[in-house]
Amino acid sequence: MQVTYIEAIRQAMEEEMARDPNVMLLGEDVGVLGGPFKASAGLQEKFGPDRVLDMPISESMIVGGGVGLAVQGMRPICEMQFIDFISCAFDQIVNTAATLRYRHGGQTACPIVVRGPSGGGVHGGLYHSQNPEAWFFHVPGLKVVAPSTAYDAKGLLKAAIRDDDPVIYFEHKFFYRRIKEEIPEDDYVVPIGQAALRREGRDLTVVAYGPPFHAAMKAARDMEKEVDIEVIDLRTLLPLDWGTIKSSVRKTGKLLVLHEARLTGGVGAEIAARVAQDCFEDLDGPVMRLAARDTHTPFAAAMEDYVLPNQDKVTEAIRKLAAY
Repeated sequence: MQVTYIEAIRQAMEEEMARDPNVMLLGEDVGVLGGPFKASAGLQEKFGPDRVLDMPISESMIVGGGVGLAVQGMRPICEMQFIDFISCAFDQIVNTAATLRYRHGGQTACPIVVRGPSGGGVHGGLYHSQNPEAWFFHVPGLKVVAPSTAYDAKGLLKAAIRDDDPVIYFEHKFFYRRIKEEIPEDDYVVPIGQAALRREGRDLTVVAYGPPFHAAMKAARDMEKEVDIEVIDLRTLLPLDWGTIKSSVRKTGKLLVLHEARLTGGVGAEIAARVAQDCFEDLDGPVMRLAARDTHTPFAAAMEDYVLPNQDKVTEAIRKLAAY
């Protein structure tokens, strides 16, 4: 049976809560309403209000409470109704959760997952379209994941829940009911820290995550007669899978990095810098990046399309790099 991206997330939480009684879910409207996107539909009925908690509209309280529960041996999943508002819990994540293991000399852990819908392309405007992964990419002690497929959405969430470190889990809302695929009925996890080589090629490498990954895959199919494209789906942003990235670039000699988040200071900037430093003698062209323009995400559809990377922009960038 085909499983949607959002159903894969729901299944992951349900299965992990059934497997481990210490797994809990905290968030706004996650219980009675089953979440604004129905990611937690039926979970409170199955596991009760003590494990699926409807919280006040206070992200700092949700994550702060989650950290306290984690220290006491629980494995809380903290849902941000929209990931944009994770900024309200920034102190709890960056100064408390991320530093906890270090501050205690490795004698304790903070097994907390902070997850929520990210990204644009849905005409959500300023406060419901952000991609804030770069805020956390700079922080030691955190792990950051961003699945692009239903299979990975389930496997990475299960891995995140079982991980003893705090994990920020970005689920792109554009994928919720647009992405679907067959996924195993048996238990499985997708290891955090491993990128996926989705398509092998010899002419250039595209590294991506989120919607631009799917644009890259389409471009690779559509352009296969003019350029042979290798496509890597990062899946995990922190820690990055440098081995997979560098191995591919050393083979193809060219790199294009794609992401929906803004260009300046994005994850792509670190990848570009590291590849330029470590693979300089293997490069046969400039390391290129394509991302959102350095502005806020507008509400109007035409303006949003202008700001965000899209299929035409991806194809144009690939053609430009291939011709270099």
